[in-house]
Amino acid sequence: MKLKKIPAEYQQALPILKKIEQAGHEAYFVGGSVRDVLLNQPIHDVDIATSAFPAEIKQIFFKTIDVGIEHGTVLVLERSGQYEITTFRTESIYQDFRRPEHVEFVRSLKEDLKRRDFTINAFAIREDGEIIDLFDGLKDLDDRILRAVGDPHERFYEDALRMMRGLRFVSQLGFDLEKETFSAIKENHQLLKKISIERINVEFVKLLLGNYRKKGVQTLVESQCFEYCPALAGKKEELLSFAALPEKVIKQESQAWVLLIDQLNLKEADIRPFLKEWKCSNEMIKTVQSVFYGLQIRKEQAFTADLLYQLGETQAILVEELLPFYGKTASLEKVLIDYHRLPIHSLKELAVNGNDLMTYFDKKPGKWLKEQLTSLEKAVIHQQVPNKKEELLQLAEQQVK
Repeated sequence: MKLKKIPAEYQQALPILKKIEQAGHEAYFVGGSVRDVLLNQPIHDVDIATSAFPAEIKQIFFKTIDVGIEHGTVLVLERSGQYEITTFRTESIYQDFRRPEHVEFVRSLKEDLKRRDFTINAFAIREDGEIIDLFDGLKDLDDRILRAVGDPHERFYEDALRMMRGLRFVSQLGFDLEKETFSAIKENHQLLKKISIERINVEFVKLLLGNYRKKGVQTLVESQCFEYCPALAGKKEELLSFAALPEKVIKQESQAWVLLIDQLNLKEADIRPFLKEWKCSNEMIKTVQSVFYGLQIRKEQAFTADLLYQLGETQAILVEELLPFYGKTASLEKVLIDYHRLPIHSLKELAVNGNDLMTYFDKKPGKWLKEQLTSLEKAVIHQQVPNKKEELLQLAEQQVK
């Protein structure tokens, strides 16, 4: 089978393949980008595999960086872009369920593709667009099946994260796990305890954001992999409740965490410890805490000026976008209009600052200063006083008296 049209991303990289082939080696487009091309989805990364060893690649191209040379990967820098080129390889026994003891560079494409995770990720494409399919991946694509390459038990023992990747693909693509592959995941799900939380986090978030989230989460539960995800052990019913939310795509990672946390019935005080277990960044934790707080109020009533001001435009929109998951109608336009009608949007926009107040009252800084600024800020937000320096100072004087 040949591609009828070679995607622009591949066309841009064709000179790389041709240069390697002119030097007497094989080179192919491989990996997820090939799958995406066949599914008419956008390409994110163009990966190239070759029979040339790393030292040979470095002789062919003028500018290279050893980004993972111990695994056979060299980054080639060309005018058309940057490309990771990896030598065909086989891998030894995996001692920690994620890294081989050593890799061996080979000249055989088949040997290289044999170590891939799923058949739909084990394609290669020649520079003329011909698709090399050694493991019936094209049939699995047509049948919308996720099948491990070779023995699924071996694939998951090599890298246990592949089980989470499979579940993530279910959520992203809506495919079904082939029977033996699913059985192997269910049988080996406890191997996930050997995998770092950071790696599980990446796959789990992609699963939450998938177009077929319900199917993905249900399969996560059925496989029992959730038992080895941070703070999710024993949360089968809560996860199924999350899966039962309206089948609307979640736009942002923070929104996915908020919805999940809500269905897990966590309290506000539990959010930070929960997300810390998942190794989320402090920035993500703060956003989730804020959006979760706003959502609990917004589910019961309209936005107030205080809440809009506290959340800010971005987080207020994140909250509003979650309403359809609770059977409510979102009004993003109204949120934006109401937010921009606020007299100020941060304390920095207040017409007086701490120095103004200290000078006006001839007082040193202290607790009174923060209280006074907060009081003036609130008065402006509620349009009880214009945001003008003289009028704010007069109000402050009345409050001090």
